[in-house]
Amino acid sequence: MNEAGPATESVRARALVTGASSGIGKAFAERLARDGYDLILVARRRDRLKALAARLSEESSVSVDVLAADLTKSDELEKVESRIGREPALDLLVNNAGFGAYMPFVELAPGRAEELIRLQVLAVTLLTRAALPGMISRRKGAVINVSSRLAFSASLPSPPLPKRAVYAATKSYINTFSRIMANELAGTGVRVQALCPGVVRTEFHEVQGIDASRFPVGIMSPEDLVAASLAGLARDEVICIPALDDPGLLATVEESERRLLEASSGGEPSKRYET
Repeated sequence: MNEAGPATESVRARALVTGASSGIGKAFAERLARDGYDLILVARRRDRLKALAARLSEESSVSVDVLAADLTKSDELEKVESRIGREPALDLLVNNAGFGAYMPFVELAPGRAEELIRLQVLAVTLLTRAALPGMISRRKGAVINVSSRLAFSASLPSPPLPKRAVYAATKSYINTFSRIMANELAGTGVRVQALCPGVVRTEFHEVQGIDASRFPVGIMSPEDLVAASLAGLARDEVICIPALDDPGLLATVEESERRLLEASSGGEPSKRYET
C-alpha cells in the first residue's frame, strides 16, 4: 500500500475511485481489485482508506494507493486532478463521491448547497477533464459517473420522494454531461457511463437520519449495483439503470427529447403565446 505516492507504471489496469471509503465506492474498489486492477482510492477519511487499501492489497495482490481529499475544497480537488494528470495509464475513473442533503430548498444552508454542487458537478467535470486526454491518446479507457434515479424525478412530488431540488439537479447534470461526452468520444475507444441507482444498502441515507427501509421501493446491495454497472459498461450503455427491466422506457424518454427539440426549432414564438 502506498499513501499518495508517485504514480508508477504497471502492467495491470489502473482505476481511480472517489468516495471509496464506504458504500458504492468501496464496492467498486473491492470488485475492481478482484478483477486485477491496481487502485487509487480517494475519500476524506484517511483511516478508512488505509484499512481498505491494506485489506485489498493482501486479498488481491494489487497495488493500492490512497489519497485523502475533500473534493468540495478547491485545493484538494486540484490535488486529485494533478494526480490523474500524472497517471501514465489510467484505465477507469469512477466519480462516485457524493451526499444527499435531502430537505426543503429554503432550509438547505447556502454553504451546504455549494458543497453539493462542488462535489457532484464541479468535481465530476474537472476530474473527467483531467482523465480524458490520456485515455484518448491511448484510445482506451472509461469514466463511470454515479448519478441517481432521482435525475428523472423533477415531475414527481415529494412525498413519497424526498425533497431533493439541488441533489436531483446535480444528478441531472451528470446524466446530460455523460451523454454528451459519450457522443463526443464516439470512435475514440473511450466510454462514458452515468450510473443511476435507486436505494442502495449503504450509509448514504443513515448519515441523513433517514430510514431507507421505509421507502416504498426495493433496496439493492452495492455489490449487485457495481456488477450491473460494469456489465452495462461492457455493453456500451451510457445511461445505466440497474433495476430497470425495460430499456425501451429510457429510449422513449430520449425520443421525446428529440421530438421536443425538433418541434421547438422555429424562429417565431408559438401561436399559443399570442394575446
